Amino acid sequence: MLVTLNDVLLDAQKKHYAVGLFNTVNLEMAKGVLAAAEETRSPVIIGTAEILLPYASLEELAYFLLPMARKATVPVVVHFDHGLTREKILTALRLGFSSVMYDCSTASYEENIKNVAQMKEIAGMFGATLEAELGHVGANDGAAEDTSSDSGIYTDPAQAKDFAQRTGCDALAVAIGTAHGAYKEKPKLDIGRLSEIAAAVDVPLVLHGGSGLSDQDFRDCIAHGIGKVNIFTDINCAAAQAAHDGYQEGMGLTDLMGGIADAVKRETIRKMQVFGCVGRV
Repeated sequence: MLVTLNDVLLDAQKKHYAVGLFNTVNLEMAKGVLAAAEETRSPVIIGTAEILLPYASLEELAYFLLPMARKATVPVVVHFDHGLTREKILTALRLGFSSVMYDCSTASYEENIKNVAQMKEIAGMFGATLEAELGHVGANDGAAEDTSSDSGIYTDPAQAKDFAQRTGCDALAVAIGTAHGAYKEKPKLDIGRLSEIAAAVDVPLVLHGGSGLSDQDFRDCIAHGIGKVNIFTDINCAAAQAAHDGYQEGMGLTDLMGGIADAVKRETIRKMQVFGCVGRV
């Protein structure tokens, strides 16, 4: 069943588990993620990000993600992650995505508020939910960052409270020391900062840059307020590894597709077990 973030995250926030967003770029990845959700009876968020659109457009993904979500027997949010331009976000909403993120985290604080508040109103007209980001989760260059100084990068708890109230966002991505992509060094998570944000903000909190964290890292973040975790790198690498390991001379793509979907399914189930969302449907 196709649902919004509020349909899955408010329960997660209340009961202290997290729902995964698994970004996908093709049918095999989508099949794997949704099969994992069905088998484990877990709510799930599936979608793509603006940075991934060169690999599959919003239109292409909408053609199969939305029908698959409606057909599913578990709650499925179809989400456009890290929307950077109004044009692409509006396209996602018109196509029927049930949730969008407007990432204005690199803009000034007031500009971020203004843009998100306006987009929240527009998303509401489509019956969709809106995620925003405060602070900035950067690209991983392999270096662990020092969380002792935020310098506008890490989310400030007092600002988070003001931001959520003024924008009306349905979910808030926070920066506590994670980065997008594969980690070369262990990240230094500021769990204390996360606890302060969770105490100040009513809306569900989101962890970006989740791929590569340890299971205990995830559990610590969820225990201290995270209700949504974004994953791409881990399932993307699982898909590539399955294609590599499964290939033998003379094989075609169709010989590999089932193994790729199964690998994504296994990795998704593993993440769902860590997030605590198994059996929540």
